[in-house]
Amino acid sequence: MRDILPPESALWNRIERASREIFAAYSYQEIRTPLVEVTELFARGVGQDTDIVTKEMYTFEDRDGQSLTLRPEATASVVRSYIEHRMWEQPGVKKFYYIGPMFRRERPQKGRYRQFYQIGAEAIGSESPTVDAELLEMLIELLGRLDLTGYSLFLNSVGCAHCRPKYLETLRSELSKVSGQLCADCQRRSETNPLRVLDCKVPQDQPIIDQLPTILDLLCPECREHFERLQGYLRERQIPFTVRPRLVRGLDYYTRTTFEIVHGALGAQDSLLGGGRYDGLSEMLGGPAAPGIGFSIGEDRFALALSQLAESETNAAGSPLFIIWLGDAAYRCAAELARELRARNVAVDLLADAVKLKKALELASRLGVRHALLIGDQELAEGKYPLRDMSQGTQKSVTKEELFEQFAGKGAQT
Repeated sequence: MRDILPPESALWNRIERASREIFAAYSYQEIRTPLVEVTELFARGVGQDTDIVTKEMYTFEDRDGQSLTLRPEATASVVRSYIEHRMWEQPGVKKFYYIGPMFRRERPQKGRYRQFYQIGAEAIGSESPTVDAELLEMLIELLGRLDLTGYSLFLNSVGCAHCRPKYLETLRSELSKVSGQLCADCQRRSETNPLRVLDCKVPQDQPIIDQLPTILDLLCPECREHFERLQGYLRERQIPFTVRPRLVRGLDYYTRTTFEIVHGALGAQDSLLGGGRYDGLSEMLGGPAAPGIGFSIGEDRFALALSQLAESETNAAGSPLFIIWLGDAAYRCAAELARELRARNVAVDLLADAVKLKKALELASRLGVRHALLIGDQELAEGKYPLRDMSQGTQKSVTKEELFEQFAGKGAQT
């Protein structure tokens, strides 16, 4: 676990702000679920034999002996809320988004932490591939809003309750011939949950996995049509994608559409975000039929992929207007000026203590601010204040009106 400190937190704020704007444009509304849920929710929803449930969850008993778990993901919680509040009685597809921390005791990796943050969205109430296409379009719009390039979208279908059992039977048969050559986790998965073998990230296992049969050869007519229509909608939107026949997600509730976006800046573990359909999850949790699709973005890894953007955000976040005052009368003027500028959404940092001008300018330089405004007795009398560009080493005198004209409405990036 870690602290997220300034100025890195400025990038996180930008990511979250852009996400909220895009979600709102697509009529998604925020949902906030508890950090702690009953353990059974994740055991039933995520899957008893998944790595998350068997090895990674933070689970404990409360004083009454009830088993509770820090949420390892949010989809099961959102669907639980959907059921609990009988949202199916409301018209239309329910569209939610969430932003917040999740918890898994995973092995440390680049950009992966045991308390990590996810940005996600869920659309519940339709099995149409039009919803899938719109969700993926929304994701691509978000990446574009944040100027992220160099990513790849991978797509697959994992079938449904009608065609998947036949595929699992075929897969289990083929795995029995090669399981001894796979890692220990995959040897166990071959018996308990063979589909999870396809999600293995161990490099030595990949050549063997690449030879296993794919579910695309065994899709039922309905799943095949659903997948083909989705691909057609994406082509119409000019959204590039690659079909990856062995792409599965690490959770048991996925059906039909699965997808993943990867980015080379993340190294070997290059997954940036992923998601898919979970048409049977509501029934698994005791609710009505409620087909849905969603995704989650690992915000920690997302920020890592945006490292160049992070640098520009750092520069912007570290550049408020720094006001230096010399004397009590100058302080009162500086404080009032700062208040008026802040009311206009201008970032202002006000010198805290009375110090000599040289020391104040040294502090401004160390803080990395771009502009410093100087107020002393002479400036008060004249009604004009020296405005120093710290990066250029230049200085000009401005009136209060000229200062507002230059900064107001432009925020900290001016």
